[in-house]
Amino acid sequence: MYVAGLDIGSQSTCAVVWDGTRICGFSLLQSGVNPRQRAEEALERALQEAGISRKALFRVVATGYGRYQVEADLRVSEISCQARGVSFFFPEVRTVIDIGGQDSKVILLSPKTGKVLDFIMNDKCAAGTGRFLELMAQVLEIGLDEYGPLAARRKEAVTLSSTCAVFAESELVGLIAQGKDRADLASAVCQAVAQRVVRMAERLGFVPPLAVTGGVAQN
Repeated sequence: MYVAGLDIGSQSTCAVVWDGTRICGFSLLQSGVNPRQRAEEALERALQEAGISRKALFRVVATGYGRYQVEADLRVSEISCQARGVSFFFPEVRTVIDIGGQDSKVILLSPKTGKVLDFIMNDKCAAGTGRFLELMAQVLEIGLDEYGPLAARRKEAVTLSSTCAVFAESELVGLIAQGKDRADLASAVCQAVAQRVVRMAERLGFVPPLAVTGGVAQN
């Protein structure tokens, strides 16, 4: 029995085809200005990778900000989906940190059922999100995939004191004018995101083990 999952986020759209035990097909695209069209395209690509037609699907489940803009049999909040997915693959995890394009979340899971006990969400400010990294990448003139390797070459600890994305951008421009090394600045940006999320986790009550998900997880 095949099931398809669609996650239509602010920055990216992904589709997964699942046969009950494993991922058979996967596709990841930029969301763009037409989430419905992107979701259909992502699903078709995932189906092609799985080697099945849409008629073979028992159900299509949608999540993410654009879940109401696409055709689906079931729509579920991304918080519930995060809890379910992490609990399935990593049942020992108690806290999930999800950093997406326009928000970040910290989710506390039940040790017995894996269901959501509590969560906290930052969706009012770009700080601590993928969008923050994108804005700072434009200032640093680097690609998003360069953050990690560049930050790893840090020689001097530099701190961004501004938590607001707009003010942080101005602060970063000022640090560039001072001649600060780009690797040090890339590290400062990553640290700023991490510190913002850590403060959220502390307010909720962090319980290890931890899983990090979302488009920023690899940073």
